[in-house]
Amino acid sequence: MTSLWLPLLIAVPVVGAVVVGAGPKSWAKWLTLATSLVVLALTLVMAFQFKPGGERFQFVFEADWIPAFGVKFGLGVDGIALVLIGLTAVLTPIVIAASWHDADAPHAKYSVKTYFALMLALLAMMIGVFAATDIFLFYVFFEAMLIPMYFMIGSYGGAQRSYAAIKFLLYSLFGGLLMLVAVIGLYVVTTSWVGGDGQPLFANGTFMFPDIIEALKTQTIDSGTAKWLFAGFFIAFAIKAPLVPFHTWLPDAAAQAPAGAAVLLVGVLDKVGTYGMLRFCLELFPEASKWATPLVIVLSVVGIIYGAIVAIGQTDMKRLIAYTSISHFGFIAMGVFAMSQTAQEGATLYMVNHGFATGMLFLAAGFLIARRGSPYIADYGGVQKVAPLLAGAFFIAGLAGLSLPGLSSFVSEFMVMIGTYSSTAFGSGALAVAAIVSAVAVILAAVYILWMVQRTLHGPTAESVSGMKDLSKRELWVVAPLLALIIGFGFFPKPLLDIIKPAVTDTLVNVKVDNPAVAEKGAGE
Repeated sequence: MTSLWLPLLIAVPVVGAVVVGAGPKSWAKWLTLATSLVVLALTLVMAFQFKPGGERFQFVFEADWIPAFGVKFGLGVDGIALVLIGLTAVLTPIVIAASWHDADAPHAKYSVKTYFALMLALLAMMIGVFAATDIFLFYVFFEAMLIPMYFMIGSYGGAQRSYAAIKFLLYSLFGGLLMLVAVIGLYVVTTSWVGGDGQPLFANGTFMFPDIIEALKTQTIDSGTAKWLFAGFFIAFAIKAPLVPFHTWLPDAAAQAPAGAAVLLVGVLDKVGTYGMLRFCLELFPEASKWATPLVIVLSVVGIIYGAIVAIGQTDMKRLIAYTSISHFGFIAMGVFAMSQTAQEGATLYMVNHGFATGMLFLAAGFLIARRGSPYIADYGGVQKVAPLLAGAFFIAGLAGLSLPGLSSFVSEFMVMIGTYSSTAFGSGALAVAAIVSAVAVILAAVYILWMVQRTLHGPTAESVSGMKDLSKRELWVVAPLLALIIGFGFFPKPLLDIIKPAVTDTLVNVKVDNPAVAEKGAGE
């Protein structure tokens, strides 16, 4: 039965963007916020109708788009996609409320209406990329996301906004072009498949992910071809995540973007990279994924340690947070390729919890920078004495960033490390060293977060912050939901894990880890 939930979630912000762009300036902010809240409400209603353990892809919608090439406007969600759409729907109205004055910068090239219309357009693209079950449609959304974010950074960002926006665009376009070649290559492969009757399995080829996964139970992709196709998808996703050594665009983009745009960039857009690894790389090319796993694990561990060490040396708050994210994305990628139930559940949960924790940290940093006019840590000191609520929000966000027990990030990080350590997917103990080395980042995280907190919030009150205002009522409404989610999922992550678990099991079965439970030491004892 065709469902209209997902087309509606995409259509509402698209229509809202058009109305905001065409309407009067005085309506732009409130109309954008109202539209995002409608999307959030629809997402919550849809989520409560989702049945974990039922059909893998639910709320399915399919319509012919380019029939000659088998392209469909195909949408559907499993538990992994659903929690990431939920993350997107929750973060966006919070970001909009926090970005009330982001478009008022004197150097802004475009109007306030344009900024908020771009934010709604980005919302539609982000939902679409997680909901797409047609691989070509996924690619379209994957590339389309770049456009609103490029303009948000380049037109409303900091002093080096043009450089950061172009660097972000070039890196992303390069990865997108590699993926396009791989998508075309996959199409060529599917057109060569034949059924038991000797007839083409897909007369016009297909890009539908569920159909290809089902066909792979009886069809094969040549080993060499699969490795090349895997590389095309993986590099695109590694750039988007970003994974070392494809990471250099992120600190510039995050530092120059307005605070709200930085939250969506690091909190949601970058998750498309790790989501793509989990969804497409592993299931479309299981043997190639196993072949590449040693290299990916090495890159992940290098990223975990490198990001943490470089974060310690940063003097710019937003660049420091960006480097912490590079470290965290290393954990997520490691969990994805550990190929154990616990590690992949933890990696998926980490995508969600990282969005909330880093989102709150970026927003709190943005509030500080907006008041002081400087992103440099050395320009602060003693903020907790003059703005205790703002200091408290910044401090709790920082603790979530270092994965303090009791806060949501801890559960995710712990599951990734335990699941990686106990994974037997590549022989007993093969991934244990990676998990042990990655644990060093826990110590480094305490260093860079507590160092930043100590220099900004404590000590003598700097003269430049002596008159700093505390959080306004609007800003309190911004941080309160994030604080509740960080603490709530820290103590009770079960609702999310119940949704995630069946989808992870399906993934591991398709990667030919036939019994995911025994891919971890002691699970069968």
